[in-house]
Amino acid sequence: MAAAPPLLCFGVIADIQYADAEDGYDFGGCRRRYYRQSLGLLRDAVEAWAAERPPLAFVLQLGDSIDGLNARRGAAEAALERVLAVLGRLPVPVHHAWGNHELYNFSRARLARSGLSAAVARPLGRDCQACHCSPAGDCQAYHFSPAVRVRVVVLDAYDLSILGREPDSPRYQESLRLLREKNPNDNLNSPAGLEEPQFVEFNGGFSQAQLDWFNEVLKFSDENQEKVVVMGHLPIHPDASDRVCLAWNYKDALSVIYSHRCVVCFLAGHLHDGGYCLDSHGVHHLTLEGVIETPPESNAFGTIYVYEDKMILKGRGRISDRVMHFRKW
Repeated sequence: MAAAPPLLCFGVIADIQYADAEDGYDFGGCRRRYYRQSLGLLRDAVEAWAAERPPLAFVLQLGDSIDGLNARRGAAEAALERVLAVLGRLPVPVHHAWGNHELYNFSRARLARSGLSAAVARPLGRDCQACHCSPAGDCQAYHFSPAVRVRVVVLDAYDLSILGREPDSPRYQESLRLLREKNPNDNLNSPAGLEEPQFVEFNGGFSQAQLDWFNEVLKFSDENQEKVVVMGHLPIHPDASDRVCLAWNYKDALSVIYSHRCVVCFLAGHLHDGGYCLDSHGVHHLTLEGVIETPPESNAFGTIYVYEDKMILKGRGRISDRVMHFRKW
């Protein structure tokens, strides 16, 4: 008897951080970053995805598509144009998370008018009857249903952040107050001595409005027995990350997820070494290895196949294959 085909399959990639620059190193000066070669690895990923059978339904780009180095060189627009041109060769939608490096290069207002905007990828039509497609304001969260009883939620992990916002805006002031309350260091990018080391400037968090919206989406999915995949740039589980790279209020996001039964997986980037855990509620947390620290002879992307009872990750290069079984309803 032939095995049942997948309900759908989709591509995943994180932390491309392209810049037209020679190789460099991370902020600690220890880890090599392949700025220029990352675009070639993205091209290889696009070629592999285009050859997938069955064909992909979409691709999830988990944030940090270009590096902050571009802002200092005046090259942000050109770098983003190159990345989007490569992704534009795909015949399927690409859904983007915003990471800290997008916000080093552009304001949120500028990103909202770019090819990384939620408005570019967000589907319209029957999907909007589930609940509000997006939270109010400039939050970039949205959801869509690519197959029957399957939903994808894209979260905005920098909804609370001082990155990319005008200093006189209410959300900037709210975020700065929270950050200074949790991080007394002169350098807000330093986690030194912090009880909650995720409270650094290069991270962010979820506003209460976004969490309330997220709760309503999951309520709808529970009622309709949907399986939900959630995506955001920042990890939300300590066992799938180091303590520094988590979203500021990751516990609040987990609390929303744990009050429902529908979420099967949370996909993130940000931590270039990657990570994985199956938590106590049966949710898989997969943090993808970053393209930026991948040698040009390797790669770091994957294809996820969704079945009735599991998801199967077929990894390339640094990303390992993985079978992620769903808990029983």
